[in-house]
Amino acid sequence: MIRKAKENDISQLAVLMGELGYPTTKEEMEQRFSKIHLNPLYNTQVAENDGVIVGMIGMTLGFHYEKNGNYVRIVALVVGSEYRRQGIGAALILAAEEWAKERGANRLVLNSGNRNERNEAHNFYTNRGFEGKATGFYKQLS
Repeated sequence: MIRKAKENDISQLAVLMGELGYPTTKEEMEQRFSKIHLNPLYNTQVAENDGVIVGMIGMTLGFHYEKNGNYVRIVALVVGSEYRRQGIGAALILAAEEWAKERGANRLVLNSGNRNERNEAHNFYTNRGFEGKATGFYKQLS
């Protein structure tokens, strides 16, 4: 079942962030989720199986400067390792597509790590119609 994330999900969301490669404590996730959950431009959906959160997708609505239309950026997408290859990630992507369309967005965008490190994830995205179009650059601000 795919549904909107709730505060009761925070502990399990923290575990999933660790699986995504970002070790997160429950307290850290509480702080993050409290900001995200209250912002109407953000949406967190979870995949639940028998009361266990087995996957999540976090997204935000964005607006273009350079052209008309809106987009939704997938900020986080993870399925627990023991639940992968069961269609859960695909269902979460569909939930993102629905939310995007409801908000008038005509595009989903996301960043994914280096192809050498995330080859399986890149294949997952291209198999769902995503195109690799950009190179990401990051600068840490102190």
